[in-house]
Amino acid sequence: MTIAQTIVVPACSGKAVKLQAGWSVKLINTLGSQVVDAWAFLADDLTEHMSMEHTRAMIGRVSPKKGDLLYSNRRTPLLKMTEDTSPGVHDTLRCACDPLRYKMFGYENHASCAENLKTALLEFGLRAPHSPCPFNIFENCPVSPDGTLEVIPPPVQAGQYVLLTAQVNTIVVFSACPMDILPPTAPTASRSPSPTK
Repeated sequence: MTIAQTIVVPACSGKAVKLQAGWSVKLINTLGSQVVDAWAFLADDLTEHMSMEHTRAMIGRVSPKKGDLLYSNRRTPLLKMTEDTSPGVHDTLRCACDPLRYKMFGYENHASCAENLKTALLEFGLRAPHSPCPFNIFENCPVSPDGTLEVIPPPVQAGQYVLLTAQVNTIVVFSACPMDILPPTAPTASRSPSPTK
């Protein structure tokens, strides 16, 4: 059985989708350059969530690639990166932007990925115990030789995508990152490219 549904994640907003084991979700970067924060939770227990630190330990790399599993904080495989037509540049180190981050810059009531996670889950009447570190899909944040994190524009082009396949019943949340303050980002009317957190 094939079920196809298109869900648009508006600029600066978040959306959640429920996946049964074996189902897939395709995240398409429709305009290019957009960073998307992603979370996954065990469908019947939101205390078990996709964990970047556990995933790094299990796959032995800083960034997942096609064919890799994405693990939970209890080392359960939640998702598999089945396809990736982008250059394969993704980040697992940076936390989600949040209201406090924007308040530090003098911006009150600025949209954030942490708040988008909450709002998206509330559409299903759910609330996560906390905001885990997201899988920052398409974010280009390499580690320099001296250990600092560089932030450069993502190389993803319009139409490129990542396909994630659920290994168990899972709730996946995507946030079109609204960071538009720090360079090299610049806000636009149609999207908010966001290579920084």
